[in-house]
Amino acid sequence: MKRRKFITAISATAALGGLSACSQGESTCSSEEAPKAKTIKWKMVTTWPKNLQGLGVGAEYLANSITEMSGGRLKVKVYGSGELVPALETFNAVSAGTAEMGHGAAYYWKGKMAASPFFTAVPFGLTAAEIQGWLIKGGGYELWRELYAPFGVRPFIAGNTGTQMGGWFNKEIKSLEDIKGLKMRIPGLGGEILSRAGGVPVLMPGSEVFTALETGAVDAAEWVGPYNDLAMGLYKAAKYYYFPGWHEPGPNIEAIVNQESFDALPADLKAIVEQACHAANVNMQADFIAENNAALQVLVEQHHVKLKKFPDDVLIKLREISEQVVGEIANESELSKRILESYNQYKKQVRAWGDISEVAYYESLKL
Repeated sequence: MKRRKFITAISATAALGGLSACSQGESTCSSEEAPKAKTIKWKMVTTWPKNLQGLGVGAEYLANSITEMSGGRLKVKVYGSGELVPALETFNAVSAGTAEMGHGAAYYWKGKMAASPFFTAVPFGLTAAEIQGWLIKGGGYELWRELYAPFGVRPFIAGNTGTQMGGWFNKEIKSLEDIKGLKMRIPGLGGEILSRAGGVPVLMPGSEVFTALETGAVDAAEWVGPYNDLAMGLYKAAKYYYFPGWHEPGPNIEAIVNQESFDALPADLKAIVEQACHAANVNMQADFIAENNAALQVLVEQHHVKLKKFPDDVLIKLREISEQVVGEIANESELSKRILESYNQYKKQVRAWGDISEVAYYESLKL
């Protein structure tokens, strides 16, 4: 009896030793090894030219972050505007599953969803920090996802340029009369406001802006700000560079994901996609803050661009029109009404704090 117990104990010890050896990766135990995780490959289409400073680079940063954070289990390949689909077909491509992911701006889809510009920029609306707060902590994310859900698309914040410039003009803007008949590349609600002020808004992707401005197809064009505008060479097509960017005070850049593709991911990869998007948001803001002023100095000092501020009466009129346009969106649908109410409520309370924090601080620097 004692002998049998001894043999049983030896056998158990040997079995444990074999399992230990397998865990250390010995070739004799290869049949016991767990199968390798399947590699998932996604395509990301964008509304930006490939590797454009700030925006295009931001898409690459996001794709690389997802790939690296997942240990290569989820690999994302970026296609610039026009490489796989036209820039303004990005949303449709993700909705249809032609691409699993997209990178762009929500106001491009205004024709599909009247309230979509709220998730990029509202003229005279939230700044970069403020819109980030609304989306993450103020209920904006939930409304945004509700808006996109019928299209099978899930949105994430993925960047911000900060307050943009007012645009490039081939003539001076001295009064409201100079707006009338002006053909200008300007998307989103800014385009509607320009139209009501007497201008002619034109929607086109960034890759076409330079040619349109140079050939006179448009009289003016807004793109982003000094960092991107210098890289696009827009100073060669127009010399008057206006500020402030009333139409885009803090434009949110979005990453969109096909909902079915997202749902098919395991929980850890879903979390990686979301956190990589949020990291890309911070990285892009830092990029623009770090580079904009140096680029502006090059434009003014080396390329002799004429930096101009919009006249006060022009800004006042545009703001009046903006309030009308934004208010009308509530009539589009019950969801649009809830989006507007949430946005305005958040703006009211965050501005009250801003008046005694950042605004007061900046005013103290002028004393």
